[in-house]
Amino acid sequence: MLKIADLTLHYGHSQILNGISFEAKAGEITCIMGTNGVGKTSLIRAISGSHPRSGGSMVLDREELGVLPAHELAQMGVAVVPQGREIFPLLTVRENLETGFSCLPRAEHRIPDEVIEMFPALSRFLDRRGGDLSGGQQQQLAIARALITRPRLLMLDEPTEGIQPNVIQQIGYVIRKLRERGNMAIVLVEQYFDFAVDLADRIVVLRRGEVIHSGARDSIPREELLAMVSV
Repeated sequence: MLKIADLTLHYGHSQILNGISFEAKAGEITCIMGTNGVGKTSLIRAISGSHPRSGGSMVLDREELGVLPAHELAQMGVAVVPQGREIFPLLTVRENLETGFSCLPRAEHRIPDEVIEMFPALSRFLDRRGGDLSGGQQQQLAIARALITRPRLLMLDEPTEGIQPNVIQQIGYVIRKLRERGNMAIVLVEQYFDFAVDLADRIVVLRRGEVIHSGARDSIPREELLAMVSV
């Protein structure tokens, strides 16, 4: 579904990513791991178009893409659940979900029942303002909003950050159910080691803007992986 080759990214004169290459396949969860500041969020921004990549190629579902803006990539099926959630606090839950309609043709402007079923807590708060939800509920809303766009590629940036354990379990359940559909590539950026490793089909480890490991989850012992992402 997604193939990245030799991707580079700069902020001004500073190079943040250097020759990143990896694949994320439909029906799999690819986890991007590494300590703070290694370029994980920058990689998500480059793929999503929110910050243009400096070089390298990006292929989505066998179509090579130029350096496109975020709204065009969203219309092509690239969805992001950003770090910090970025919901609209003064809009209701329903209105937050409806912002996803901007990526869809008018005939598809509806909230699918299956999205609400994945997050039953949201169904009770459709008319409540997003800013009045708990942190865990806001995270569920951010994921649900991304799913409204019917993505082919779903990227989640630190979805467990600041979330209570019972909601983390619910988020893990939803990610697994999405994988089971087999029609979506999922890229997960995550610091919570056990959560990431238990979900991952493939693991990509970054250090100082470069890939130092890429492979199936079972290609590296758990203890070795933990040491690698702790440096």
